Amino acid sequence: MKTFHVVSLLLVALLLLAACQPAAAPSTVAPTQPTEPVQSVEPTKPAEPAAGALPDLGGKEVTIAIENAYIPFNYVRLDNGQAEGWDYDALATICKLLNCKPVYKEIGWDSMITAVSQGQFDVAADGITITDERAKVVDFSDGYITVDQRVMVQKDSPIVSAEEFKTNTQLKLGTQKGTTNYEEAVKMVGEERVAAFDTFGDAVQALINGDVNGVVIDDTAGVGYVGVNADKIKLLPEKLVGQALGFVFPKGSDLVEPFNAALAVMRADGTLEALAKKWFGGPQISPDQIGPGAYAEPTPTTQP
Repeated sequence: MKTFHVVSLLLVALLLLAACQPAAAPSTVAPTQPTEPVQSVEPTKPAEPAAGALPDLGGKEVTIAIENAYIPFNYVRLDNGQAEGWDYDALATICKLLNCKPVYKEIGWDSMITAVSQGQFDVAADGITITDERAKVVDFSDGYITVDQRVMVQKDSPIVSAEEFKTNTQLKLGTQKGTTNYEEAVKMVGEERVAAFDTFGDAVQALINGDVNGVVIDDTAGVGYVGVNADKIKLLPEKLVGQALGFVFPKGSDLVEPFNAALAVMRADGTLEALAKKWFGGPQISPDQIGPGAYAEPTPTTQP
């Protein structure tokens, strides 16, 4: 009996000791799932690059071909000599993101793309439409805005539809030479009824003067011209064709990828939308308030 009680007491003591032991220390192996929630990314939409992940161009000078006569993209004010427009704002932001320095060089539109294709410039910025034909000789950035071509007429014009230019052989269209607007005008009425001008400002002035009956123009620029000449001109409602605009580079340029990365950041953070509202959202500066840009008369040289 004594032996049984002793054994029983020993068993009870062992059980009590086991119950009083601390819990086993947790495993030092990291958990397989993160403790913080992870933001999901849609598999069909690649994540936009963060500004910190952008290429660093190391302060590189980037030569930019520009017309300085295309409202609202680029021009120089007569009152203070300040260059401004969508291109200047956008390129300042791009070079801030990529650590580069924009160096602007004026050149007329009719030779701009050819000059870039020959490597005379690193980039061209002039509200340039992305086309398959141009892509044969230059590279394009991703599109930064889509514009619609429309027809501008005089405010009191009896013309109510762009279709009237196709059916009435007495009507004449004006536009800037060498542009997709010129190509569209020729499609509408034939080359013999299209007047080509060096700048859109010249074409608009010809319309106001009655030298042409309409002007084919991108709506982004057309809204600006109408804004400062609302008593003289208007845009017809039809959209002729919609096209994307992009920056132009020589074939094989190593700047295309960095520029596209910067544009992606600007699209994601709302910068492109803000620039569109600023420069395309309403009335713009009047053509008679800007300088001639690349179309200035050459300064005569004085012979000794």
